[in-house]
Amino acid sequence: MARLYADENFPLAIVELLRTFGHDILTVQEAGNGGLGIPDEDVLAFAISDNRAVLTHNWDDFRRLHRLQPDHNIVICKEDLNAERQATRINEAISTEDNLTGKLIRVIRPPQ
Repeated sequence: MARLYADENFPLAIVELLRTFGHDILTVQEAGNGGLGIPDEDVLAFAISDNRAVLTHNWDDFRRLHRLQPDHNIVICKEDLNAERQATRINEAISTEDNLTGKLIRVIRPPQ
């Protein structure tokens, strides 16, 4: 299963559901970095140093970082208010990958 680092704005309900799928998820808050206004570059650097993929809804900034920093692990998601559906889609997207290193995994909302 994947090692993930959920950024500050990622919903805890989805984190908890992903944990039930067996993923090892550390949140920014659990790492002691919550509420500090840490730049996205530093969030990514922390994830890389801990061998984790950033899990975020911050589509634009982390796509930019993907282009600038090829040695990363990033999972970006379009926000979905249905936590169970979003957790399932994330699980499906990352479970098909042998290794997340250097990848930008995009999880989009299903058509309504």
